[in-house]
Amino acid sequence: MQTSPDRHEYPAHWEADVVLRDGGTARVRPITVDDADRLVSFYEQVSDESKYYRFFAPYPRLSAKDVHRFTHHDFVDRVGLAATIGGEFIATVRYDRIGADGMPASAPADEAEVAFLVQDAHQGRGVASALLEHIGAVARERGIRRFAAEVLPANSKMIKVFTDAGYTQKRSFEDGVVRLEFDLEPTDRSLAVQYAREQRAEARSVQRLLSPGSVAVVGVGRSPGGVGRSVLGNIRDAGFTGRLYAVNKGLPEEQKELDGVPAYRSVQDIGEPVDLAVVAVPAERVPEVVAECGRHGVQGLVVLSAGYAESGPEGRERQRELVRHARAYGMRIIGPNAFGVINTSADVRLNASLAPEMPRPGRTGLFSQSGAIGIALLSRLHRRGGGVTGVTGVSTFVSAGNRADVSGNDVLQYWYDDPDTDVVLMYLESIGNPRKFTRLARRTAAAKPLVVVQGAGSAPQGHAVRATRLPHATVSALLRQAGVIRVETITELVDTGLLLARQPLPGGARVAILGNSESLGLLTYDACLSEGLRPLRPLDLTTGASPEDFHGALSQALADDACDAVVVTAIPAVGSGTAGDAALAEALSSAAERVPGKPVLVVHVEFGGLAEALSAATSTAPQPGASAPKPRAGEPGTASPADSSGSPSGPPPSGTGAAARPFFRLDAPRPAADAPDESAVENRSRLIPAYPAAERAVRALSEVVRYAQWRRDAAEPGKVPEYDDIDENGAAELIDGLLTRGQGLTLGTDETCELLGKYGVQVHRALPAPTPDAAADAARTLGYPVALKATAPHLRHRADLGGVRLDLADEEQLRRAYAELTDLFGKPEELRPVVQRMAPRGVDTVVRAVIDPAAGAVLSFGLAGAASQLLGDMAHRLVPVTDREATSLIRSIRTAPLLFGWRGSTPVDTPALEELLLRVSRLVDDHPEVVAATLEPVVVAPHGLSVLGASVRLAPPPARDDLGPRTLPAY
Repeated sequence: MQTSPDRHEYPAHWEADVVLRDGGTARVRPITVDDADRLVSFYEQVSDESKYYRFFAPYPRLSAKDVHRFTHHDFVDRVGLAATIGGEFIATVRYDRIGADGMPASAPADEAEVAFLVQDAHQGRGVASALLEHIGAVARERGIRRFAAEVLPANSKMIKVFTDAGYTQKRSFEDGVVRLEFDLEPTDRSLAVQYAREQRAEARSVQRLLSPGSVAVVGVGRSPGGVGRSVLGNIRDAGFTGRLYAVNKGLPEEQKELDGVPAYRSVQDIGEPVDLAVVAVPAERVPEVVAECGRHGVQGLVVLSAGYAESGPEGRERQRELVRHARAYGMRIIGPNAFGVINTSADVRLNASLAPEMPRPGRTGLFSQSGAIGIALLSRLHRRGGGVTGVTGVSTFVSAGNRADVSGNDVLQYWYDDPDTDVVLMYLESIGNPRKFTRLARRTAAAKPLVVVQGAGSAPQGHAVRATRLPHATVSALLRQAGVIRVETITELVDTGLLLARQPLPGGARVAILGNSESLGLLTYDACLSEGLRPLRPLDLTTGASPEDFHGALSQALADDACDAVVVTAIPAVGSGTAGDAALAEALSSAAERVPGKPVLVVHVEFGGLAEALSAATSTAPQPGASAPKPRAGEPGTASPADSSGSPSGPPPSGTGAAARPFFRLDAPRPAADAPDESAVENRSRLIPAYPAAERAVRALSEVVRYAQWRRDAAEPGKVPEYDDIDENGAAELIDGLLTRGQGLTLGTDETCELLGKYGVQVHRALPAPTPDAAADAARTLGYPVALKATAPHLRHRADLGGVRLDLADEEQLRRAYAELTDLFGKPEELRPVVQRMAPRGVDTVVRAVIDPAAGAVLSFGLAGAASQLLGDMAHRLVPVTDREATSLIRSIRTAPLLFGWRGSTPVDTPALEELLLRVSRLVDDHPEVVAATLEPVVVAPHGLSVLGASVRLAPPPARDDLGPRTLPAY
């Protein structure tokens, strides 16, 4: 660490691990006086051409003066950063603050010259782009607002680094040099560029782990059994298409093979490159293995070994050291304590897991933080019978264990543009970075469904992440807002995932029900009502219905423009066996083929072969170019939308239907042949899912209906409106002045009203009334009628306790009310009474905004009083809120009907309420120093609204990970 002549201590918070364009990692850190030898060694490995581009002249070596200059920084006006791998420099960047004359300067000068140098062997990996993000963040922290760079015209790579960054810039050419100047304030384009680079790099880093060309299993026992030997066998038996090696330090020198696989005593003994190492040695031996893999150039590790953060403080530190050690060599880790990874692609066929059997190839991606849950997921998707439809396929599977490095966010980046994955299923015990996960989920859900079960676990052990202060229910609501299909159980995860994998999205909530059991139809009808769907009149085909009857009824239902989805219910009948199952399956499949844009589900009761027959009936997929019902705006391939008004089409009637021979028997045998691989089905045919209970089928359908609606809404996300009367600069000056009084500050009434007024939010004045005479004077100032309120903490917003007197028309009523309050509750100094002018009557609501360290800024809305306090009936949206989101926010609470004329009451002015929400959203988005704001009560009248109380808290804003440079989680 540097000492003198530092003006600041070593800024350890600038250290970061980053993922590069090719999926490898590097460490970014400040350059210090201790780096002189590293700098010289680095420079010697740079080509003469690159040196010429850096110094504009031949510059074969650095002088002692150069080395001193490039390693001595004050971390304010002169800063240097290095990207390192294995402790050695691969690139450097520095800035020097300059004044208007271009000479060295100090603050308040806000411009700096910046220059890069990247080792030739590492050019093209995105190192310079990552360093630009980090040096830009450092400069902003030190008060620098603009960078200038001089580049030779022939240095096209470096010019592209600057021009592609997305910052607002100017470009000029003088004396044979290109001069670039650009502001460092993040723009929408610079953030979009940063996010796109992040996605490509993180996706590539996961792809290297899931699609290796060669795998070494380290820790393969010499005798059968054990984790390492089992994984080696699983990889071999799955038909891995790459090179496979067994590694065991204890192997005899003469042993060259183990279970038919080339065997070595060390990874470094392998004469060819190794892309992935699966580590299955005791925890105390893992550091030695990591070092060997790093020196051999292994790209990534799957660490199955236990004994890390799950075992206590000592294991937690061991885990942190594991990650630091691996990243120093540019490697990423899945694990430790992982179950493993699977890739069913025919080009890879990798089963580097403890699962003894390779799942069927398919188009569903699975992620689990728990090995036990991962086993359960694979089992439910793989098994025949007893589940939903029997079988389905998997594209890739990751069980991340302690997720010390690779997390669900990384895998989501990979699945976003993975052409082999159509549906994503995730089991998350916790979300370490809700802000980033929500951002990634929103983007992914717009392209492919994302179904999540979220446990109530704490932050990952060993991770240095900010803990969210938001309740679990609030985080779940924010995930739904981002398009995540949030379910409660593993069963619901599989049920919903299979429906999404096998059927198109519905165009609305109208559900046709048909089948051969009136009772089962009624159960399905009631389940639809409970889930907020709009079931049509069930059609009972009677127990004597034939496959032809089912075919005709399903064809008619699908052709009906008033239907968006169909649930077919079926019960067994004595008489026919497996042939009957196959006949019904074919009848349903052929009918569904005619209208491929509408989903079809089957509820079956104890049909031994129907589920499997439906899995084998592969003709229900929409063919290329096939027509489908007209979708809602933004939703391809879905049926026309349901009318948003009205109610389900009447009660279910007694059923009638044609009588025919029975076609199933209770003990129908299961077919012996395996069902086809999902990915092998021609044209990716959609199979009809069959559920053993109506509730499960309908619950899955309701989740898919909501998701389809979200997709349609996301196609037109709305906008954040501009308001001419907002004084953003005035609010900033006021906030800066107030923060000089302290770090965490709750504003007084006058300051709160002034700040909110800058954003067009007017708070009704409340004048203090410490005596009856003061109350009378306040009332005369405000004008009658008035309200008298006790504002003591135990009485605030508690009209039910009698601490509020309303509609006081004159001084006599005011003095009488004042005496009643003091008689009931004590002295005025205990009550803190205030007088406020009466507002028009309406519905009392509450608006809150809070900046959560992990999730970011959140806007919440609900009705004031018991609805929000006792029942938790609050709705939430991430800031900034768009006009469409403000509209949906108001309508999301269960008590929303009270705002829209419930039981004949007068509807209130919801447009005024939406505008208030948008203004508060703008305030906290423009000024992150506003860490909390509460408006309560907000009385919404038929015309206009009144904000009767407000509080605001200011503090230095928490650092925003999404606006800073790309980094991996710190340890």
